Amino acid sequence: MNIALLTNPAARSGAHAGAASRAAERLRAHGIQTTIVSGGSAAESSALLRTAVELGTDAVVVAGGDGTVSLAVQELAGTGVPLGIVPSGTGNDFAGSLGLRDLDVDAAADLVIAGSTRTVDLALITRADGSTRHFASVLASGFDSKVNDRANAMTWPRGGSRYTIAILLEFLRLRAMPFDLELELADGATERIDGQLLMSTVGNTRMYGGGIPICPDANPSDGLLDVTLVRPAGRVQLLRILLRAYKGTHTSFDEVSTYRARRVRLASPGVTAYADGDPVGTLPLTIDVVPGALEVFAPPA
Repeated sequence: MNIALLTNPAARSGAHAGAASRAAERLRAHGIQTTIVSGGSAAESSALLRTAVELGTDAVVVAGGDGTVSLAVQELAGTGVPLGIVPSGTGNDFAGSLGLRDLDVDAAADLVIAGSTRTVDLALITRADGSTRHFASVLASGFDSKVNDRANAMTWPRGGSRYTIAILLEFLRLRAMPFDLELELADGATERIDGQLLMSTVGNTRMYGGGIPICPDANPSDGLLDVTLVRPAGRVQLLRILLRAYKGTHTSFDEVSTYRARRVRLASPGVTAYADGDPVGTLPLTIDVVPGALEVFAPPA
């Protein structure tokens, strides 16, 4: 077996070279040929990984967080080349959705060694100019995307607490935004939603922001996207919703609506969307589910 192990030294939370080296040692100890792939930027890392896939690598393993996982997803979607993850980034939300968040380096490498794989869906973003990009976990637009704006600009603290602080700071500047949504629902019906929203979130998996289950019932293998909308609420009520979101019980509030859809069209003037923790474009965007697009090394669902 021949594996390309991707680590991204340009990632915000650091190089994670130690995790990559330890994983490579364990894989090699089990007779797996492992080449560490690392570029000086995201673009260089993507180009190196693309070359590895073209040359016929049997699998790709990522040592890093959601941003580095996203680099690999762009190259692996639809190829059948499986992805392994050594969780060592800021959020690790996609890894968390697969049951990998709390694994140490050796345990993550052992999943690859054992060949334990499952197939999951991805989501495909289409921008207004026709360009596309996949995401694996959650797309945020509205209040939560502004939280991402702030969190990405912060140099301290590291880890998921950065998002908690960013949420509290953005909460002080809270305002609703006009949204126009069109949902192609699971049963084929179309629903149009036009009005003021605080948040419009589209999930392939459950979590974002370092472990917040914003789409608590999302299943990355059901061929559907989960949509969570939050309508305007007073600050006290929104604070209740946000606190309950950490437990995934926020959907019981009247201001929160959830949907399951195959396609979502989002529009709101001047709003930047984030997916897998990174900015992916200004609305309007169209998001489609891509069933079974990625094979991953992970425990059974």
